[in-house]
Amino acid sequence: MALPACAARALGPPLQPERGAPARTTCPRRHSRVEAELAASRPGSVAASVRAGPPRGVSRGFNSQPLLDEPLKASSSLAGAARTSLFALLPRGRRRRMHDLRRRWDLGSLCRALLTRGLAALGHSLKHVLGAIFSKIFGPLASVGNMDEKSNKLLLALVMLFLFAVIVLQYVCPGTECQLLRLQAFSSPMPDPYRSEDESSARFVPRYNFSRGDLLRKVDFDIKGDDLIVFLHIQKTGGTTFGRHLVRNIQLEQPCECRVGQKKCTCHRPGKRETWLFSRFSTGWSCGLHADWTELTSCVPAVVDGKRDARLRPSRNFHYITILRDPVSRYLSEWRHVQRGATWKASLHVCDGRPPTSEELPSCYTGDDWSGCPLKEFMDCPYNLANNRQVRMLSDLTLVGCYNLSVMPEKQRNKVLLESAKSNLKHMAFFGLTEFQRKTQYLFEKTFNMNFISPFTQYNTTRASSVEINEEIQKRIEGLNFLDMELYSYAKDLFLQRYQFMRQKEHQEARQKRQEQRKFLKGRFLQTHFQSQGQSQNPSQNPNLNANHNVTQNLIQNLTQNSSRNSSQKENRESQKQNPGQEQSDGNTSNGTNDYIGSVEKWR
Repeated sequence: MALPACAARALGPPLQPERGAPARTTCPRRHSRVEAELAASRPGSVAASVRAGPPRGVSRGFNSQPLLDEPLKASSSLAGAARTSLFALLPRGRRRRMHDLRRRWDLGSLCRALLTRGLAALGHSLKHVLGAIFSKIFGPLASVGNMDEKSNKLLLALVMLFLFAVIVLQYVCPGTECQLLRLQAFSSPMPDPYRSEDESSARFVPRYNFSRGDLLRKVDFDIKGDDLIVFLHIQKTGGTTFGRHLVRNIQLEQPCECRVGQKKCTCHRPGKRETWLFSRFSTGWSCGLHADWTELTSCVPAVVDGKRDARLRPSRNFHYITILRDPVSRYLSEWRHVQRGATWKASLHVCDGRPPTSEELPSCYTGDDWSGCPLKEFMDCPYNLANNRQVRMLSDLTLVGCYNLSVMPEKQRNKVLLESAKSNLKHMAFFGLTEFQRKTQYLFEKTFNMNFISPFTQYNTTRASSVEINEEIQKRIEGLNFLDMELYSYAKDLFLQRYQFMRQKEHQEARQKRQEQRKFLKGRFLQTHFQSQGQSQNPSQNPNLNANHNVTQNLIQNLTQNSSRNSSQKENRESQKQNPGQEQSDGNTSNGTNDYIGSVEKWR
C-alpha cells in the first residue's frame, strides 16, 4: 500500500534490515507489521505520537478529532491521514482493542474535565452566595471576596463536610419516617396523635355530669364464647368505613375471611363456625336495610338463635355499637345521596311486630326514586325520614306507638324519643363520632381490648362539605333536626369525657407501674447489697447480723407485696400532708419505702 508523500517524509528513509537479521519474508502482511512496529519505535514519528496518545491537556473524541488543543486543528487532516494509514496496517483484533481503549480513555478524560469544571463552578457560586450572606450579616468587615487562601480552604472544608453529612444521612435514614429527617422534631414537640381532629382545644368544658360508671366503658368481650357485637348502622354517618375496619383492619387470632368481589366477609370465632359480629359486612342486612334500635333488639336474638330451642339458647351478651355525625352534615349528605337515586325502599321499619302502613308513613315522591330533587323540595316534605333520623333510629319506638302519630301529642312524643335515644346511647357498649376518627379508634380499642392494624383517617372534605348553603338554610336544617342537634350535643359531651377519663386512667396506670418497678428494683439492689456484706462478715463477730438480715428479708417481702395497697397508701400520704403532726405516729406503722429506708439507717 503506497503512503502519501507527507507520510513518507514523516517516516524517513525506507527501513533497511539490520546486519545479521533474517531476510524479508514472503508474507507481506507480516512484513508490514514489522515495519509498523519499527516505525512506532522511532521517537518523533507520527506512529509514535499516535501510539503515545494525545499530549497532556488534549482530549480526543470518539471520532478521533482533537477537542481542546487549538494548534493541532490546522494539521488535523494531515495527521489524520497518516494515522489512518498506519492504523490500517495493524491486525483486526489489535485494532479493535486499541479502539476500545482509546474510547474509554476519551470518555474518562471527558468526565474528569466536566466534573472538574462543575465543581469549580459550584465552588465559585457558593463563594458568591456565602459572600453575599456574610456581607449582609457582618457588613464590609467580612467580605468573602477579600478572604485569604486559608479562609477559602476552611469554607471549602465546611461545604464538603455538609455534603458528606447529607450523604451519610441518606444512607442511614433512606425513608421519610426517620426521626432525624423530621425538622419538626427539632423545632417543636411531637403533637398528640389523639388531638381533636376539628383543630379545637384538646380540653373542653363539660356540660353534663356523668358518673364513673357512665364514663368507664370496659367490656369483657369473649370472642371465643357466645358474646356478639351488633353494629347499628345509621345512614350517612361513616358507618360503611367503620364497618370495613371491623372486618378488614382488626387484629384477631382468626381474622375475617374477605374474598375479592364479595361484600360480606366470614368472621368466625376461633375454633367455631359461628360469627362474633352482626353487621352489614359480616351477616348482611339480616334484619332489614339499615335496621334501627327497635328492629335490632327484637330481630338479632331470633336470627342468631332462631333454629335452637329457647331452653338451649346460650346466655349471650349483645354489645351494641354505632356511629353518630353532625346533624347538618349528615342531612346534606343524605340529600346528595337521594339526588343520586338512593331510596332505601328495602328498609322494613318493623315496629311492634308489623311494618307501618302507607297512611302512617307516606312517601315523599311518586316515581321510582327521588333523584334530582332540589334541597328546598327535600326540606319541604313533612314525612321525610331524614329529619331527626339519628334520634328515631336510636330510640325505642314502642314507647310512642311506633309510627302512629295520633297516640300522643307531638311535644310529648319528641321528649320521649329524645330521652329514650339518650338512655340507649349512654348504655351502649360503644359509640363513636365521625368528626373524631382517632378518638373513636382509641375508645373502641380500650373498650373491647381489640387493636386495629392501621390508624383511622380523618376526612374533612366530603360531599356534604362541598355544598354551599347560606345561614338561613343552615338554620332551617337545624330546625328540622332539632332533636338530632340535642342528641349530638349530648353524645359529643359524653364522648369527649370518656376519652379524657380513659386517657387519665391510662396515665395513672403507667405511673403506678413505673413506681412499682422502681420499688422492686430498689429492693433487689438493697437485698444484693446486704447479702454481699453478710457474706464478707463473720456471724460470730457480729451476732446481730442474722437478726438484721431476717428483718431485711421481711421488709423486702412487704415491699414487693404492696402493689395491691397503692390506693390506701396514697390516701395515707395525703392525710399526712394535711396533718403534719401525725407523721411520726403514722410512720411507725407503715410498711412502705420510708419505713424500709428508716430500718436500714437504724441497722447501719
